[in-house]
Amino acid sequence: MTNSPDISRRDWLMVAALGVIWGSTFLVIEIALRGITPFWLASARIVFASGLVGLIWLFKGARLFADPINAGTWVLLAVTGALSTAVPFLLISWGQQYVTSGFTGVSMASVALMVLPLAHFLVPGEQLSWRKALGFVVGFAGVVVLIGGQAFESSGTEDEIWGRLACLSAAACYAVSSVMLRKLPKADPVGLTAVTLFIGLVPVLTVALAIEGLPPAVDGPTFAALAVLGLIPTAGAFLLRIMVVLSAGPTFMSLTNYQVPIWSVIMGWLVLSEPLPPSLIWALLLILGGVGLSQYGALTRLFRR
Repeated sequence: MTNSPDISRRDWLMVAALGVIWGSTFLVIEIALRGITPFWLASARIVFASGLVGLIWLFKGARLFADPINAGTWVLLAVTGALSTAVPFLLISWGQQYVTSGFTGVSMASVALMVLPLAHFLVPGEQLSWRKALGFVVGFAGVVVLIGGQAFESSGTEDEIWGRLACLSAAACYAVSSVMLRKLPKADPVGLTAVTLFIGLVPVLTVALAIEGLPPAVDGPTFAALAVLGLIPTAGAFLLRIMVVLSAGPTFMSLTNYQVPIWSVIMGWLVLSEPLPPSLIWALLLILGGVGLSQYGALTRLFRR
């Protein structure tokens, strides 16, 4: 593929849906953490998600790649699966103990900036332009404005530097895995989602057992929260993520990371009656302006249709 990806209305809707889903996830995680430890929370998410997507994949005939593949492609798939699930899940679960929530939000928003140079060199049709680069920087500035002073505040913990490195490393994992997904041969999205989740299952369970021991008994609300986390922001959102990357490319998909903080704030206001920050409107304008600037060509083609 040498031409820029043809970004359709369906791709825009999927990216918008991803922003809402992942932006709502923090509320559910907060509920779940009242009754379970961090690594077992990550494990439960992958167990629920892999079980659901695996059953759907089996029902569809368990097809993965359209054509026979070599050993190198299986290695690429294994690395992609680990960088999509196990490694970032564990890094974030560990790193969040030592950093502020604001820094975690900025780290996840940085995925979009990391994808830009990677896609430029590795993905045909995703060449970097001044307009695209400026748009992504403006969008990132919007996220920083929204989070405010907490974005780079110190948590005061002894291992803060390692916690920050863990969060930034998790962001790098998401960026690299998005590009690697695009480099894989033509595959069934459901099968690709199932296999990446299966790959992440074993290491996450192993780490949870080694560090936190046997899984704790959970009450009804915690179990319900874990099921929601596994089925919607993990299984459903991972499938949407792979579909967007395969259809519109990793650069376009990374725009989701700018939406997540906005939806997180809005959901906190709607569900928990948290006050809306005064910076919300300015942040929203910057993020929308950045998206519009970086995706000017795609938006122009869409409205011409």
